[in-house]
Amino acid sequence: MAVLVDDKTRLVVQGITGREGTFHTRQAVEYGTRVVAGVTPGKGGAEVDEIPVFNTVAEAVKETGANVSAIFVPPAFAADAIMESAVAGVPLTVCITEGIPALDMVHVMAFLDGRGVRLIGPNCPGVMTPGQFGPMSRVGASASACQTRIMSSAGMPSVMHTTSSSP
Repeated sequence: MAVLVDDKTRLVVQGITGREGTFHTRQAVEYGTRVVAGVTPGKGGAEVDEIPVFNTVAEAVKETGANVSAIFVPPAFAADAIMESAVAGVPLTVCITEGIPALDMVHVMAFLDGRGVRLIGPNCPGVMTPGQFGPMSRVGASASACQTRIMSSAGMPSVMHTTSSSP
């Protein structure tokens, strides 16, 4: 299985100025994730904990080289946020947002088809590579480099992890 995120990941957080976006950005930075930008339309030029905020994902990618997007926007805006990330050339988008209408996601998936973009989510707990990248959403910072965690938020959040005896 490929590692999707690592210590070379440059994260842009869509919805960084909202409550959830700010909270999870702070957790990610505390863990050691390289958060290089945030996006909130109309708030370009601001900063969240010294992280620059841009009006569009395209601006953020151009200025910072972001290569992964995390989405923490309300359901009504999530489909557009996913497509904006794809248009900006971000190869991996992780959409945490819950409650996106199914028909919106049908349109998103048709839009993404053939673009070489990978989408994790929506309504997912996030991704992490222990010791290198994380946490986003319910992933948490307690995993070590010897643990594998499989998480699901279908119904109730659940966690399964195995601990390896190898170094």
